[in-house]
Amino acid sequence: MKKTGIYIHVPFCRYKCPYCDFYSVTLSEKLLDRYTDETVRRIRALASNDLCADTVYFGGGTPSLLGGSRIARIMEALRRCVTVADEAQITVEANPTSDLGDFLEGCAASGINRLSLGMQSAVKKELSAIGRRHTPDDVLRAMEQAHRCGIHDISLDLMLGIPMQTSDSLTESLRFIEKAAPSHISAYMLKIEEGTPFYRIQYALPIADEDTLADMYEQTFDVLEQAGYAQYEISNASKPGFESRHNLKYWNCDEYIGIGPSAHGFFEGRRYYYDRSIQGYLSGDKPHDDGEGGSIEEYVMLRLRLAEGLTDAGMRERFGTDIPSALRQRAASPVMKPYCVCDDKSVRLTRKGMLISNAIICDLTELLSK
Repeated sequence: MKKTGIYIHVPFCRYKCPYCDFYSVTLSEKLLDRYTDETVRRIRALASNDLCADTVYFGGGTPSLLGGSRIARIMEALRRCVTVADEAQITVEANPTSDLGDFLEGCAASGINRLSLGMQSAVKKELSAIGRRHTPDDVLRAMEQAHRCGIHDISLDLMLGIPMQTSDSLTESLRFIEKAAPSHISAYMLKIEEGTPFYRIQYALPIADEDTLADMYEQTFDVLEQAGYAQYEISNASKPGFESRHNLKYWNCDEYIGIGPSAHGFFEGRRYYYDRSIQGYLSGDKPHDDGEGGSIEEYVMLRLRLAEGLTDAGMRERFGTDIPSALRQRAASPVMKPYCVCDDKSVRLTRKGMLISNAIICDLTELLSK
């Protein structure tokens, strides 16, 4: 059977955070039911494929707004139409703004075994500055509820460079994480996206300059490393064995099926995406073809996001060739020394290289087309 990941985008939020550019819409019970019905219908169309899902990921939006019973319906449809591996990592995202007890009980009963919580910060004034309506205590409560339901694999989101954040306040959030002891951390830097409320007031926002933000990034992963979390990707660290296996599919350039408004997928060698339209999705609109996927250039670009980097073994398995010599030579050049490590098995970014990964990866991948 062909192993694949399945991503389901749940496009509902009670309110829109001022920094968020993800597709989401306001909800009603009727709309939640229609979305669930349509998602189940699209999953049934997979039944003719001989598939084994070894990862499932409910992202958003705010998937917890579906409620446990709707999540269970979707999971039941998945199990009827594809083989869900016994060891599958099945993740649901949630905001800790309300009591998640009933939701998590329903999730656990339907086989979900991983929770990703949108913490963002453990400092109340920072949470307020980015429009979040939960408190640090709400995060702890959600984690306790998950543990009681048997969900012990928990990831916390942490944002860097948000308004009012300083090195000292970041230390407060990192201490909170150490005490809470989740299995995984996603620590990503604020990016001000065009069209968001933050974009309109970006020059008035009290945010760190680039040098301070770089220091915060290194501070974060230094502290996490000391606390037993290994950085395995530019923005992610985990306790051993608790990496996000679904997201690793993206960075390993592996195939996955995307379902839902604005969802992307990579299946049978082709990339595709759905329109950012709940009405189009509910009307049965098909996703758009986005071209061939899995090229050497794409593989190199994605693998360089990982701490393991680009390996000769991986290149031989995928393309029957070692890392191109021109790329190796560039990575080993004196100008790249602070940003890359090049040894006899791999090319990978240093932590300083990860800070400017877009520029470094672009520089290295350009060599592949010459």
